[in-house]
Amino acid sequence: MYRQCCRILRSLYGRNSPSILNFAKPANQSWRLHLPHRSVPQITVNRDLHPCLFLMTYVHEVAHLRTHQVHGFRAEAHGEEWKKSFQFLMEPLLHSEIFPEPVLSGLKKHMASPKASSFADSELTQLFRSLDGREKEAVLLSHIPEGSVFHLQGRWFKKGKLRRTRVLCKEVNSRRQYLVPADAVITNAQLSLL
Repeated sequence: MYRQCCRILRSLYGRNSPSILNFAKPANQSWRLHLPHRSVPQITVNRDLHPCLFLMTYVHEVAHLRTHQVHGFRAEAHGEEWKKSFQFLMEPLLHSEIFPEPVLSGLKKHMASPKASSFADSELTQLFRSLDGREKEAVLLSHIPEGSVFHLQGRWFKKGKLRRTRVLCKEVNSRRQYLVPADAVITNAQLSLL
């Protein structure tokens, strides 16, 4: 599938890629755009992403690059200029040869008004997770009861109240409160019985 992604990207951008594509080890952040002053921009994407999510993530970052090339730093990171660029770049990819159903339908719906992150769209996140065998067994924050303690990104939290799509959680060590997406993948949950 990655080879298919590369063929698709080559057909869209030709040999003159708008940037250098780097593959990173799995990390908390799955993408990054680096705009050096005098050399070719670099886009870094985690190598452990599902190919469909990889492709969408890469195009998301290319949209940032294109927006920056046209509007400079005047454009908001995920403002109207970026949305239009992202929609334009994704449009030729939105067909069943690239994205399987039901992801394709969810992606078309998402692209009508794309959010800053595909993970901000819980429906789309669930659809992408359904493709990835590693994610099918994942424990989500929404699966555990309030008051439970869990591990996320190297820190321990206590689950609090749900606020629409996010949960108010308290970090155990610092006692600071954070809004965590309800569909965040967690580990080492210690369930509360109360």
